[in-house]
Amino acid sequence: MSTLINKLLLTRAGYGVTVLRIFVGIIFAAHGSQKLFGAFGGYGLVGTAQYMESLGLTPGYLMATLAGGTEFLAGLAFIIGLLVRPAALGLTFLTLVAIFSVHISNGLFMVNNGCEFALSLLGGCIVVLIEGAGKLSCDRVMAN
Repeated sequence: MSTLINKLLLTRAGYGVTVLRIFVGIIFAAHGSQKLFGAFGGYGLVGTAQYMESLGLTPGYLMATLAGGTEFLAGLAFIIGLLVRPAALGLTFLTLVAIFSVHISNGLFMVNNGCEFALSLLGGCIVVLIEGAGKLSCDRVMAN
């Protein structure tokens, strides 16, 4: 296996990162399902695209597809522990966009649609980006 791929997959993290990765992955996959498929009370691509347009993120349909696809696919990657660093990088970028385009002007607390929840998810993504997938992951199996 090439050195670059091995570095991408390598993890020395323990079970704690595995637990964090799985729970953060479930949240992102569910949010992506809302955007893409209208699952869990979501608005689907059309409704999400309209919302993105209202925020100035244009073209709305493309932005909704990219955001929903990243959340859904990277969330699944987190759950199974496959290629988590690239997934974490995508989710980190996506979460920063959400924080600065939607939440930061509302303060910290969720009761006002603030950024506390997004900051928590951002922290989880950064941990996975730095530490890797953890003990129970496809990445760990493939790196060995």
